[in-house]
Amino acid sequence: MNKLQNIATATGAAPVVYGQSDRPPRGDYTRAHADYTCAQNYAAYTAQDHDTYHRLYERQSALLAGRASQEFISALPSLGMRQRIPRFEEVNQRLFKATGWEIVGVPGLIPEVPFFSLLAQRKFPVTDWIRKPEEFEYIVEPDVFHDLFGHVPLLFNPVIADFMQAYGQGGLKAAELGACEMLSRLYWYTIEFGLIRESEKHGGGLRAYGAGILSSAGELEYSVHSPEPHRIPLELARTMRTLYKIDTYQQTYFVIDNMQQLLDLANTDFAPLYEQLSQLPTIGAKELLPGEQLL
Repeated sequence: MNKLQNIATATGAAPVVYGQSDRPPRGDYTRAHADYTCAQNYAAYTAQDHDTYHRLYERQSALLAGRASQEFISALPSLGMRQRIPRFEEVNQRLFKATGWEIVGVPGLIPEVPFFSLLAQRKFPVTDWIRKPEEFEYIVEPDVFHDLFGHVPLLFNPVIADFMQAYGQGGLKAAELGACEMLSRLYWYTIEFGLIRESEKHGGGLRAYGAGILSSAGELEYSVHSPEPHRIPLELARTMRTLYKIDTYQQTYFVIDNMQQLLDLANTDFAPLYEQLSQLPTIGAKELLPGEQLL
């Protein structure tokens, strides 16, 4: 297991692929401490590594207008230098001041409980290695670009910052109750693959805020503009019952009205909900329920 089963990502034309892998996680785990964190080995990055990050950043940032949420676009410059892989300590100087969060290096995928524990401490684990040039269009598991570009900007948003901490705290409880799979679906359909109704102030329409979308050139366009997937208003129980695709773009996206909606969800007592949902069947990745509204 790893951080919520998110093992693969794509940033190009290939489908975004997340899910369980049939091979050991990539990364040097001998560097990790007991909590799976490690120092960012900045000196190990080559000029080619920095060039790969820069090219990925330039491509993705050019695609954001009309597709990404304004909250994400506004926060993206907080990452700092785009010409090179940022130093984690430099990002943390700005991030901690903004929301009390910090990013910590990890060698790769980590188990669920350590992942939840870090989130509960307002620490976000960021993989410190970067893909090879031949993996530019597709990579099997998240690297530093996915984690930094996709996830970290919205940690500068106080509402998302509080939601992520509450999610980590809830994840620790879910682990005790054997309910991680249900809770992981909520993370999947929000933090990784969530859509939001943009305010009229910013032009209205649907926009992406999920990291799995924002770091994928292909899914960024598909999720917002393609007529193929279902887009459904997010409802907690419905989302937590819904299976997701690990080998294609998502077939269903759940849409929030604003970021505060996520934080409000985090204040729900999940224990009785887990019990209720355990008695109900799961819902297929492209299955619609009677009377559901499509956006």
